[in-house]
Amino acid sequence: MHKENQMFSSNKTIGILGGGQLGKMTLEVSNKWGIKIYILDPDENCPSKSLCSKFFHGDLMDFETVYNFGKEVDIITIEIENINVKALEKLKKENKIIYPQPEILKIIQDKSLQKEFYLNNGIPSTPFKVCASKEEIESDISNGNRTYPFIWKSSKMGYDGYGVKLINGYGCLEKIPDKHCIIEDKAEIEKELSVMVVSTPSGEQINYPVVEMEFNSKSNQVEYIISPARISDQLMRKAENLALDVSRSYGSIGLLAVEMFLTKNGDILVNEVAPRPHNSYHFSIEGSETSQFEQLIRSILDLPIGKTDITNNAVMVNLVGENNTKGPVFYKNLDQLIGIKGVNPHIYGKKETRPNRKMGHITVINSNIDEAIKIAREIKQNIKVTST
Repeated sequence: MHKENQMFSSNKTIGILGGGQLGKMTLEVSNKWGIKIYILDPDENCPSKSLCSKFFHGDLMDFETVYNFGKEVDIITIEIENINVKALEKLKKENKIIYPQPEILKIIQDKSLQKEFYLNNGIPSTPFKVCASKEEIESDISNGNRTYPFIWKSSKMGYDGYGVKLINGYGCLEKIPDKHCIIEDKAEIEKELSVMVVSTPSGEQINYPVVEMEFNSKSNQVEYIISPARISDQLMRKAENLALDVSRSYGSIGLLAVEMFLTKNGDILVNEVAPRPHNSYHFSIEGSETSQFEQLIRSILDLPIGKTDITNNAVMVNLVGENNTKGPVFYKNLDQLIGIKGVNPHIYGKKETRPNRKMGHITVINSNIDEAIKIAREIKQNIKVTST
C-alpha cells in the first residue's frame, strides 16, 4: 500500500508517443487518478490533445523531436510502433525509463526481425523468407522455390491491414511495392485469436483470457472482437500459455498483445505482436474487471496489476470510415443506439474521416454471446461513418 500511495503522490510525468484513440482512452484513466501525462503527436487536432496535461506537436519519426520530448517526462510509453527508436535508445542510456524497452520495440517494428525472433526462440509461427526486393520474390517463383498463394508483408511501417497482401498470382505481385519484405506460407486458418499480457518491472505478470478476432476480407482490418473466444478450454490454455511464453521471451514491460492463428489442424501459431493497448481488448473497458488502459498505467508505474477476469460476454465492432468518403466526419444513425441496454459507443473525436480510418468502436454486452454477435452485426449494417 505504501508503494501505491507513493506513486500517486509523486510528481512523475508520463509521456506518451502518439495521441490517437489509444492515448485518449488511456488519458480517461489517468485523469481519474490525477496522473500527469504529456502527449507528442504530428496531428494538432489528435484525439488526446484536449485531455492531456501538455501537448507537443511533432514528428514521431524525427530523432530530435522524440529525444527532446523524452527529456520533458519521467516515464515514456507508446501508443504506436512507428517511433524513432534511436532517440529512445539515447534516452535510455541517459537513464530515462522507457516501456516498452527500445531494444524490444526495434524488433517489433520490423516484421522481418520479429519473425526471426520467433524462429530463434522456438516460438511457433508460419514459415517465412526475408526478401530484399520484388525481384527476389519473382526469381524464387520462376525457379520453382515459391508457389502461389502466399502472404506478402512489408518489413516496416505496416499497420491496420496496410502493408499486408495475399498474393494469389502474378497480377497481385505486380501491385506490391518494391521494398524489403517477408513472404509467408499461407496458413489454413480456423480462427484468429489474441491474448493480452501485462507485465511489471518488479516481475508481476498476468494474461487476459483469449479473444477471437474477425477481419474484414477487403481491408484486412479487425472488424469484430468476440470475448471470450469460442474455442475449447484446452485450446484456450494453449493460446494463453503461448502468449505468456512470447512475453517472457521478449522480456517486455507494460502491455503485449499477441495475435495468433488457430489452424484447421489445431495448431496455434504466433502471427505478430503489439507492445501497447490493442484493438482486440477495447472491450475490456466494459467487459473485464480491469481495462487494458488502466493496466497500462498500473504496469509502467509498477503498481499491482488489476484482475483480468471477464465480467460479461462482449462483442466489439469497429466503426471505420466508409469507402469513397473523406472530410469532416458524420456518424449516420448513431443516435439510434443511445440508451439501448448493453450497447456502449466510443467515439474517438477525430475530426476528419477517410476510407477505413478507425473512428470509433461499439461494445455490446450480453449474457448470450450469439445475441451479442447478432446485435453487433446489425450495428455494422446501420451505423455509417461518412463525411458531411
